[in-house]
Amino acid sequence: MTIEVELEGVRLAAIEAEGVRVGPSSSELQAEFWGVCDRLARELTVEAVAGWEPVQQVRAMFRAWGLDPSKYRPAAEALLRRLAQGRGLRSISNVVDIVNLGSLETGWPYGCYDREAIEPPVEFRLGRAGESYEGIGRRVWHLAGRPVLADRRGPFGSPISDSTRTQVTEATRAVLVTIFAPAAAPAVAVAHAAGRLRERLMRWAAAERVFVTT
Repeated sequence: MTIEVELEGVRLAAIEAEGVRVGPSSSELQAEFWGVCDRLARELTVEAVAGWEPVQQVRAMFRAWGLDPSKYRPAAEALLRRLAQGRGLRSISNVVDIVNLGSLETGWPYGCYDREAIEPPVEFRLGRAGESYEGIGRRVWHLAGRPVLADRRGPFGSPISDSTRTQVTEATRAVLVTIFAPAAAPAVAVAHAAGRLRERLMRWAAAERVFVTT
């Protein structure tokens, strides 16, 4: 899928996986996921999260879009802060756990969507006056001036919180994952992160075909 990027300062990668099977994480995936979570929980403080270079670069990206990253927390930073504060994470499903694992490792926000609920073309832009969606967790997000992914039906995702319209469920058979890497990140690092995601979707979500665009 081609995503038209209207915002500056971002290096956006898109990963489409077909034939996925969404369900509980396997013991092997759980071991890797909880291993990373436990290590980060031991090593991190809130101050260390704020000082990590990828987090700082994402925060600079948000500020360049006119957004206060302390008020509207980038998704990856929110996950890392939960671990640093001892609040932990929970296993959602194999696909969501794979996506969160990549986000924790890189410090970049990832988005995860049911591909069949998206009506291309897709663009990454600032939200317009009056736009909103019901976010996962039942919070209504008012999107004017905030970075959003939008299709023909309107916004469905962002590097902050995603919508229920395109939420991945056990009925999902194709997914779109986006990596919102800052432009300061090396292209090779973004390609590596996308490649790891591809391998994990094939290994732990039985993806039959995976297409990567960086």
